[in-house]
Amino acid sequence: MRQPVWSSASGLANARRMRLFVALLVLFTLWWVLLGKLEGELQRAEQQSVNMVLSQLRAALVVKGAEAMLSRQGSLEELEGRNPFEWLDHQWPMYTGECSDGEPKQGDWCFRPGQQKETGEDGKGWLIYNPKQPITIEGQLAEPGHPFAWTVTTEFANRSRNNLRVQAQRPTGLKLVPVPLTETTVSGQDASR
Repeated sequence: MRQPVWSSASGLANARRMRLFVALLVLFTLWWVLLGKLEGELQRAEQQSVNMVLSQLRAALVVKGAEAMLSRQGSLEELEGRNPFEWLDHQWPMYTGECSDGEPKQGDWCFRPGQQKETGEDGKGWLIYNPKQPITIEGQLAEPGHPFAWTVTTEFANRSRNNLRVQAQRPTGLKLVPVPLTETTVSGQDASR
C-alpha cells in the first residue's frame, strides 16, 4: 500500500481556510455584540426622549394652571382633558397631532379628543404614545405596539388624605395622569358613532 503524499500546498490551503473561518467567527461575534449595544442605546435614547417630553408637558401644565388661576377668566376644570401639546411653543417631530384611525405609529405621540354624545362638543381627550422599543414609562414596562395614554386632570388640596376629591376641596393645579388605554378606545368608538 501506498501512503498518501501530503503536499505543502494542501496544508497551506487548509491553514488559509482555518484562518478565514476564525476571522469570520471573530467578525460575527463582534457584529453580534455591536448589535446588542446598538439596541441598548436605541432603548436608552427612546427612554430619555419619552421622559423629556413628559417633563416638558408637565412643566407646561404648571404654567397653564398658574395662568388659569391668575386670570380668573377660566377655571382649572375647563382645562381637564385638553391637549397639553397645544400649550408648548416647541413642536415635537414625534407629535402627529390628532390621532387618525387607530393608534399612532410606533415612536409617535398623538392626541385623541373625546366627544360628548349629547352636545357634540369636545370632551376630555387622551394623549397617546406608542413605543418603538421595550422601555419603562413611569415604572411600567412598555412593549412595542402597546400604546400608553395620559389625560390632563386637576390636582386638589387633599386635606382628608384619602386621595378622593370632596366638593369642598378646591383644585390647586393641573397634572398629567396615566389612564388605561381601554378607556380611550371606548371613548374613541363612542365619538365615531
